[in-house]
Amino acid sequence: MNTIERLKKNLEASIQAKHQMLADAECLELFSKAVETVVDRYKQGGRIYIAGNGGSAADAQHLAAEFVSKLARDRAPLPAEALTVDSSILSAIGNDYGYEQVFSRQLAGKATTKDVFLGITTSGRSQNILKALEQCRTMGIPSIVFCGGDGGQAKAMADHAIIAPGKATSTIQELHIVLAHTLCECVEVAMFGE
Repeated sequence: MNTIERLKKNLEASIQAKHQMLADAECLELFSKAVETVVDRYKQGGRIYIAGNGGSAADAQHLAAEFVSKLARDRAPLPAEALTVDSSILSAIGNDYGYEQVFSRQLAGKATTKDVFLGITTSGRSQNILKALEQCRTMGIPSIVFCGGDGGQAKAMADHAIIAPGKATSTIQELHIVLAHTLCECVEVAMFGE
């Protein structure tokens, strides 16, 4: 397969996955309820904590930046934190308690019932995201997960599980960034008007 054929193949996979999500009324409704949850938490004075691994860690940071800075318009900052950025905290928890605890322990130390957690995992099986979802349940913190495939264990553990279709991790991650941008845009409109 040459370069152009590979690009066409990847573009077609992305378009097909987006059409599949667009036609999934249940998924769209779940996303709407997740947005309502985030808006509710912001109106209570809370914040959003976001976490993922690898490319999903980068997406967590990207989304936190959109909330704190802005996405599409000038507005007041919204409190958001990616749990993926503090190397001292990550390495201390990883060393002392294990990598699967790097997000749950941060939530235990930082989050309140006014907050919301968003986990990003293409497989729905990332142990540190699953532990974070368990911590949310323990603390009464609402949780959202962006995942792929069949949703893995995360589907049953999150309050709102939005499953991105697609066979390749890259396609799932492309949909996750569309979901993230749309989440931020919807929250901006709800909090600050059109």
